[in-house]
Amino acid sequence: EVQLVESGGGSVQAGGSLRLSCTVSGFAFDDSEMGWYRQLPGNECELVSSIRSDGTTHYADSVKGRFTISQDNAKNTVPLQMNSLEPEDTAVYYCAAGQSLYYYSDCGGGKFAYWGQGTQVTVSS
Repeated sequence: EVQLVESGGGSVQAGGSLRLSCTVSGFAFDDSEMGWYRQLPGNECELVSSIRSDGTTHYADSVKGRFTISQDNAKNTVPLQMNSLEPEDTAVYYCAAGQSLYYYSDCGGGKFAYWGQGTQVTVSS
């Protein structure tokens, strides 16, 4: 059974930081990709950042220089460090895993991926 569990969401003021973490079980990360999506107002599901098993990373243009993705193989987690948060970052964030991740998908239920339950991030001005 593949299971992804997110943690670390919450409410912060603009300019603050949060660290999300995705704990993974039952999934072979070899030759695959893991990442974080966010469900924005208007139901756009955007791939925020991802990391492949070979260590290569992807960032959406809107978060470059502010967010950092990594992998902790010893603890089976994929953290996302979010700095300099803006109100536009407010969304439900979902962890996902698959062979390859689409840049846009259906948060929580998109095809060809496993999904976590989501965690709310709220950034106030």
